[in-house]
Amino acid sequence: MLTDALLSKIHEQIERTVHLIGRLPDEQGTPPIPGAWPVGHLLGHLLDCLAGFCAVLYAADPERLRHFAALRHLPVNHLCPASEACQRIALYARHIDQGFASLTDADLGRKLPTVFVPDGEPLLTLLLGNLEHLINHKYQLFAYLKLMGVNVGTPDLYRLRG
Repeated sequence: MLTDALLSKIHEQIERTVHLIGRLPDEQGTPPIPGAWPVGHLLGHLLDCLAGFCAVLYAADPERLRHFAALRHLPVNHLCPASEACQRIALYARHIDQGFASLTDADLGRKLPTVFVPDGEPLLTLLLGNLEHLINHKYQLFAYLKLMGVNVGTPDLYRLRG
């Protein structure tokens, strides 16, 4: 099923993100590039990336997933310590699993209205947009680690197969 493949890819990106967070030095600060976010703000934004998946899944099935509404009250885009980021990422991952539990491949084509496209966009497009958002900021964390002198490479960024 396509939904299983998509969820597997989301899990992979979450796992690699948590792995990279685990590579952060105790003293995080801000990377030495103009306009860089402090590391803690990036961690808070990663929470926003994951909350986006939950928002889309909630919109797809608001009755079954009504408990997802409580996630909106959790802080995102804030200065976040690594320990909090990892705990919250695990929380969002559990909710993402719940959201995918009853999705079918046919659901991926169903249009959901958004703030930007009131006539709706396919659920797959919205989920892929959130996946892209997460991947981009996961790479930002990877780049920050490199700038901080942490020895990271391709296996830290990707789950290598075979």
